[in-house]
Amino acid sequence: MSDETINSRYGLNPAHSEVVEACKTVTPCKVLDMGCGTGRNALYLSQLGFQVTAVDNNPNAINRLQQIVAEENINNIQAQVYDINQAELSEDYGFIVCTVTLMFLHPARVAAVIADMQAHTLPGGYNLIVCAMDTDEHPCPAPFPFTFHEGQLSDAYQGWELLKYNEDIGTMHNGAQLQFATLLARKPHR
Repeated sequence: MSDETINSRYGLNPAHSEVVEACKTVTPCKVLDMGCGTGRNALYLSQLGFQVTAVDNNPNAINRLQQIVAEENINNIQAQVYDINQAELSEDYGFIVCTVTLMFLHPARVAAVIADMQAHTLPGGYNLIVCAMDTDEHPCPAPFPFTFHEGQLSDAYQGWELLKYNEDIGTMHNGAQLQFATLLARKPHR
């Protein structure tokens, strides 16, 4: 059963393109999908053999994902309600995915959330972040609580190996043009 089939069968968008791209580098391991929504990335990752923990602060989204997991007899996704603003992860992961999530968090908590992600990434593990930016050249057209400034995300990953980093213009699902910071970074082994 391909992921596209599961996602389309349940009316979900396909996995984020950066997640698909990262999985060409990252081999299946314990992964955390932060801000999973109804599970478009979690379902994709589970199909590839990752052990997925999927968290979101929206109980309805988590219930929906749990229904899909039950209906499909998927045994490698654990979905739970978690407020990412708390920055209190309790387990370590080989891969933490955080796509288009940070911009909905409390701005004062983002640095703590990123530090917590880094602390709970196993040595040699990966973080994938995609987040909206607000720059002079490309002011953010959407009223997100949080956006990155130029270089801010890469600065937060000093000492990590940046496998991919860009601040390119992208298109939101509603067609809005936005500048995004995209990072795939690998934690040093020591």
